[in-house]
Amino acid sequence: MLAIQVLKPLERKRKLVDELIELMSSYKTIALADITGLRALQFQRLRAKLRGMAAVKVAKNTLIRRALDELKEKKGINLTPLKDYLQGQIAIVATDQSPFEIYNFLEKNKVPAKAKPGDIAVKDIVLTAGNTGLTPGPVLSLFKKFKVPTRIEEGSIYVAKDTCVVKAGEPIPAELADLLTKLGIEPMEVGLRIKVAYSEGLVYKADDLKIDFDEYRRRLAEAASNAIALAVNATFITPESAPLIIAKAALEAKSLAINACYPTADSIGYILAKAHAQALALSSVVKLEG
Repeated sequence: MLAIQVLKPLERKRKLVDELIELMSSYKTIALADITGLRALQFQRLRAKLRGMAAVKVAKNTLIRRALDELKEKKGINLTPLKDYLQGQIAIVATDQSPFEIYNFLEKNKVPAKAKPGDIAVKDIVLTAGNTGLTPGPVLSLFKKFKVPTRIEEGSIYVAKDTCVVKAGEPIPAELADLLTKLGIEPMEVGLRIKVAYSEGLVYKADDLKIDFDEYRRRLAEAASNAIALAVNATFITPESAPLIIAKAALEAKSLAINACYPTADSIGYILAKAHAQALALSSVVKLEG
């Protein structure tokens, strides 16, 4: 028979603290995420989404504090500012991505959750037409209360047409939350909520990490375009502006040569064309006056 090693409480705590120290010293970015109220199944779904991107570890706040202190003492890594954010149920998220990237990923990759009475709908909740799988009975009164048209077919309740039962931003009544659970509908979204992150000597609060990447890219592109335009107009040479400045100078030189009737390989054709056009115009004026 295989012997199963049973660790004593103190040994288990020591082992977990050592694991936390190893985790927090192995990645560029360390974040504390609030998991209060997150169910085990939802947490596992979120952990699966982060696989290959980040490591997630849950521990009691007292053990995390201890690990932060020992991390500074033993390895000279000072993450102690994170201790101020150890309230509630916390998970450590460790990654080599930037704090902005991991925050944005977690905000976009939440998982569905059942509605609880009083929850605020994050989007319109619509019961789609079709078989609900529920048998007729007292539950029919709930459909009627929330003005959902139904019919009975083959011993099942059918929703007759798509019906919005709650608008985004509205609270979900207790009876509706119960009905949605019966229907297997999970209209809420939950996720790992980053409270603070530490990366390369800087501490980032959650508000610091809220960036609209699409808008940020648009503004960066606009700023780059304006900077290049300014450099070209000011004849300020940079690797980006030099080709445009040369092209602009060539066009201006060509235009000057044409207007001054100064023949060059590039301007002679335009000068002759211009002279021909002027001659034709003069000829037509002379004919009219004659």
